[in-house]
Amino acid sequence: MSLDYVKQLTGDNPQVEVIYNHIAERLLHRIKDTEVPLELEYIVDEATIRRFNRIGSEGMKSESVEGHSVTYLDEDELAPYESAIVAYLEAQEPDDKRKPGVVYFL
Repeated sequence: MSLDYVKQLTGDNPQVEVIYNHIAERLLHRIKDTEVPLELEYIVDEATIRRFNRIGSEGMKSESVEGHSVTYLDEDELAPYESAIVAYLEAQEPDDKRKPGVVYFL
């Protein structure tokens, strides 16, 4: 997946590229890398689409229209993917730096 894929899903809106780059930068800062690894690329795609869909309703906690209800949480866009990010970072650690007494499944 990539920016082109996200643009196809969002109708090639010019804001999408800005959001995509911003989220990619935040992820790169979090994992302390220079390029988004292939196994984490889906996070940038999904978080971009999620953030794009919230444009115009950033301050809203919940919305209810004719029986349809939507709730937005005040959280970091990467928060839902924290476990995947942590697992990636742990997998990148050398074996001798892993905590003793902890089982790792790869």
